Amino acid sequence: MGALTHESLVEYLLEEAFEVAETIETGADEAELRGELGDVLLQVVLHARLAEERGSFGFDDVVQGLTAKMIRRNPHVFRPDGSLQDTFPASVEEIVRNWDSIKRAEKPERGDPFEGIPQGLPALARAQKSLDRAARAGLAVAPGFRPGLAVPAGPVVERVGPVVRLVEPMDSENQLGDLLFELVAAARSRGFDAERALRGAVRRYQDGHRPAHPDLPRTGS
Repeated sequence: MGALTHESLVEYLLEEAFEVAETIETGADEAELRGELGDVLLQVVLHARLAEERGSFGFDDVVQGLTAKMIRRNPHVFRPDGSLQDTFPASVEEIVRNWDSIKRAEKPERGDPFEGIPQGLPALARAQKSLDRAARAGLAVAPGFRPGLAVPAGPVVERVGPVVRLVEPMDSENQLGDLLFELVAAARSRGFDAERALRGAVRRYQDGHRPAHPDLPRTGS
């Protein structure tokens, strides 16, 4: 095995994070969740250690930076010295507004509401995060808001027995992408997480098509 680098560890950090998500979503016991969280923490420790060996920063610096950020961005919870406030805002909306205003003050040069959304996010998650950012920036987020949207106006799918098919054929991946984006927007308007919903559907599909075998654990809850 070659020398560890930040680049070589990225895939493991992502894998461990998704394993934590799966542990939570499938209702695994607390001991398994504790172990998976430890695996994520190990990745943080490894990255910090690599940086420390270069003389850049160490794990303590990561913790101190996180502590300072939490205090700075959550004045509704913490006083500047880190002690707890005596009272808290009356609503979640007020907390979100405060959070957003503090982030804007930290980076006043940032004019793009979508800046900072990771390019590597799964597509459904990135779509939902983009819609969240758009809503907080006062942009349109309702399904069908984009000019030239290539999605049929009526129902887009129908069920024929056990099969679900598109009412109108998709002529291009652009049309399919528009349809998926609109589904994410519709899901968001109902308070659903499209990425989590699809992960659950995939787990149910896999569980329903696995051969009965005592050595093959079922992943669904």
